Amino acid sequence: MTSAVPFPEIRPPGYEWLPDEPSFDPERHLALTQPESVVTLRDLGYSDDEIVSTATDIAISAPFRVLSDEGAAVMLATARRLRAFAAPAGNRIEHSVRGGCYRSRFLRDLCLCEGVTDAMSAIYGTEVSPHTMPLHLGHLNYEPSEIDRAVDKWHHDTIPLDYVMMVSDPRTLPGGRFEYFVGTKAEAAELASTGRTPPVERVVAPDFGGAGWVVAMHGDMVVHRGAPLTAGAERITMVNAYVAADATTAPQSRTRDLIGVDDPTVLYTEWVRHAAWRSRERLDAVIESAPFSLTPNQAIADLEAAIDDVVTAIDDIRAGARDAEHYEL
Repeated sequence: MTSAVPFPEIRPPGYEWLPDEPSFDPERHLALTQPESVVTLRDLGYSDDEIVSTATDIAISAPFRVLSDEGAAVMLATARRLRAFAAPAGNRIEHSVRGGCYRSRFLRDLCLCEGVTDAMSAIYGTEVSPHTMPLHLGHLNYEPSEIDRAVDKWHHDTIPLDYVMMVSDPRTLPGGRFEYFVGTKAEAAELASTGRTPPVERVVAPDFGGAGWVVAMHGDMVVHRGAPLTAGAERITMVNAYVAADATTAPQSRTRDLIGVDDPTVLYTEWVRHAAWRSRERLDAVIESAPFSLTPNQAIADLEAAIDDVVTAIDDIRAGARDAEHYEL
């Protein structure tokens, strides 16, 4: 499918394209493979009741290749050029770039690529679309200034589905491994309540084949982090987000956490478009399937469920900023 909400034709004020970029060419820049295995949410300890409303029961895949050697080289060069726009991402990440798809045509076209989206749909077992908020497309994380500081703290994502791409070659790095917890968010929260983080025996650090390799992840459900480096090095990852095409699934988003993090001239416009898309899809479903003989309470429930995303967005925007959730100091 194409994007559920089209990428804006007009860029936000203050965003300019990088000059002299190579054009994204799937024939040259992709080397798509499929993961050898996947881990399910049940494997992590989630119950059927916790899974039923989510976009998919897939938790995380084994690493698989997305970019060719040429594609990985262009991606690394692009990430290095975009580093000039890096800023803290809340209280978790020291250096990140959001909104890079408004600055790099190569990054935008990679993140919107239908071939990659189709591959992600096959892995998740459900149809997905590039995220309807472009701020979540091509998110870049860079190494912190202090070597012993985690690249990204233990957390679960503010978005439902994504892949994490190694932009710098992880095989050459001193530490800085991508890690995930074999457990649930509730277990991670219980550990954090007593000052603990996931124990090493329940942590997996997948082996990536090189730059341009990814893991597909149910970001809202999998507790993960970027571990500290053990020596100074360039470490760059890219996260590209997706939404389930079926807007009746749970939203699995914490957009309010982005207030004060993302550019407000971009955030609220994208947020409105995203909430309107989900509610429009749900209202269309009501139009198509509302039966005769609805009781007043059933009618109210159907309409409230259809516009829940809009109501939640209004309430969250009014409430204002809050700290992003994570599981360590």
